[in-house]
Amino acid sequence: MSTFQESVLALTSQIPKGKITTYGEIARAMGDIRAARAVGKALNENPRLVEVPCHRVVHSDGRIGGYKLGTKRKIELLEGEGIRIKGDRILEFETVLFRDLRSVSVLKKFREIQSRLRKKILIEDEFSQIKTVAGIDVSYPGLFARGSEVIFDYKTKEIVTDKSIEIKTEFPYIPTYLAFRELPVIERLIRESDQKPSILMIDGNGILHPRGMGIASHVGVLLDLPTIGVAKSLLCGDLEFWPRKVGEASKIFYNGKRVGYALLSSKRAKNPIYISPGHKISFETSLSLVKEFCRFKIPEPLRRAHALCSNPKST
Repeated sequence: MSTFQESVLALTSQIPKGKITTYGEIARAMGDIRAARAVGKALNENPRLVEVPCHRVVHSDGRIGGYKLGTKRKIELLEGEGIRIKGDRILEFETVLFRDLRSVSVLKKFREIQSRLRKKILIEDEFSQIKTVAGIDVSYPGLFARGSEVIFDYKTKEIVTDKSIEIKTEFPYIPTYLAFRELPVIERLIRESDQKPSILMIDGNGILHPRGMGIASHVGVLLDLPTIGVAKSLLCGDLEFWPRKVGEASKIFYNGKRVGYALLSSKRAKNPIYISPGHKISFETSLSLVKEFCRFKIPEPLRRAHALCSNPKST
């Protein structure tokens, strides 16, 4: 059982008989409302049903929500504790809502780590020459995280080597905390690789992040590597304009600061990709390198790493 799930179950155990709480309230007690979906997943995998009363956790609008033993059984348990229900909703919701959860601020601690590491980020080219460019992607078959790295020769744009590993997943996906889910597999992948790439592209964000510390920055600082974040959706910020021509890039601003680019990378792409420096690389070099490797929408190192993640037999 992961530390995250243990924290969720510990908070759930605080809900007294005859009361309910919500997925959002548990997420808030853990430090961030954005963890509500991950809380629901952790409760769905509760190995100690009834003993840890996840039947007392409902949606914030009063709907009963799901339960591993079925909605009918959840209603029976709640009504047996004096909770009044009509249809699929809790009656007198505010009266029976329990908010006095003793905080287990796991996510607050993670934000403090991000804040500390953010001070070490360098947004300038801290390398002499580029020999290789690698892409790393992570997929999740079952309970495992599969990380794949594909390294390209910078001059020839040919694959030099590739590698994949699998480790057990210990942390759920929560928006803005991706590094804490994927860092263990990425770190091991880099350390076990035969060669250290000059530049590393990561499927995620660099400084284009609400706290300026996306997974590309996190990995770059901890592993002391020049990194670029390349994301398929916009996590935060506003575009100067919407790019419509292939190769056209719009600056992205967040809280008045430039944090990256939106690049229309190929003729087939309907939407841009979102590029941001992670660590030890400038805005301009991040953009130009991604452009150099874009045959399709996603730059080749990441496209091939994704293919290897999805199908270990491919390269």
